[in-house]
Amino acid sequence: MLKFLRIITVVIAAILICLVGTVYALIRLRHPSSVGVVARAFSSLHRFIGINLISRGKQHEVQPAIYIGNHQNNYDMLTIASMVPPRTVSVGKRSLIWIPFFGIVYWATGNIFIHREKRSSAIGTMNKVAEIIKEKQVSIWMFPEGTRSRGRGLLPFKTGAFHTAIAAGVPIVPVVCSNLHNKIDLNRWDNGTVICEMLEPIDTTGYNRENIKELIEKCHNAMVSKLAELDKEVAQLEQKK
Repeated sequence: MLKFLRIITVVIAAILICLVGTVYALIRLRHPSSVGVVARAFSSLHRFIGINLISRGKQHEVQPAIYIGNHQNNYDMLTIASMVPPRTVSVGKRSLIWIPFFGIVYWATGNIFIHREKRSSAIGTMNKVAEIIKEKQVSIWMFPEGTRSRGRGLLPFKTGAFHTAIAAGVPIVPVVCSNLHNKIDLNRWDNGTVICEMLEPIDTTGYNRENIKELIEKCHNAMVSKLAELDKEVAQLEQKK
């Protein structure tokens, strides 16, 4: 019964957020800060599924920058979405436009679509994104793993986010959310604590196509280390209950 009530509540709330968010974003003429407003509205739904969400490290926000987060599962919309800074848009696959209600608000808030299956188009889009960052002084939110990890730890990173950061001359800011795999049981009242933390910016000065792998490894190692640290902290909090 609890699971059913939660699903109904979250679905209705999500549809309302999409509808109101679309109107809000269009009135603001697709202002880049609309993405963060809608993302935080979605994140507020974490209360309905029994998650105690801790968000911290926002003192590390810089503009413009490339923000990279770990992509775990569909519950990311209720957790790591809380970390999207102002004037930040995301890059997503074009097929997102066809998701009922969500697709329209994703477009209306000014996010950038990419043809993931076409490498030439993807490269062109990343170059265009770098130009947008420079011209409009906006930040970009990306999931460098390229897919949901679903309990497999932090997957290897694709290069797009890092090429874009180098081309735009902006820092990379990692954002890490503690493990969500098999954590949520909609029939359980209390689903524990989830911690999302923004790490210090990583300077991309001095990196280029020749040594980009070093930058990727540096970011990946920082996020793996922080993920282990957060999971340990969550485990200790759960033991104290």
